[in-house]
Amino acid sequence: MADAPKSEIVRKCGYVSVVNDKERLNYINFYEALLDAKGVALKSKKRMGRKLTHKAKIQSDGKVIVGSAYIQDMNLDPNTVFNIEVGRTKVVLTAAAAD
Repeated sequence: MADAPKSEIVRKCGYVSVVNDKERLNYINFYEALLDAKGVALKSKKRMGRKLTHKAKIQSDGKVIVGSAYIQDMNLDPNTVFNIEVGRTKVVLTAAAAD
């Protein structure tokens, strides 16, 4: 297919979608797959949302909430146990070693 037009190559490779009864060629997906097949790593997609501040407030009922973004960032599962170290001006949570 060296002499074929780019649109025909994209179509033959299956990077086509139909929107409102119109055929659309998905060039971006085609080129990303092509680069991936050649071993070219693209930058990872950025997560949407705010940046993690690594700060938390004590709630009025005395609880400290750890957001899901922190849990995902550290690859923790819901049953992770933490050791709590209390200092004069800080509290440090450290994931406990699995028993």
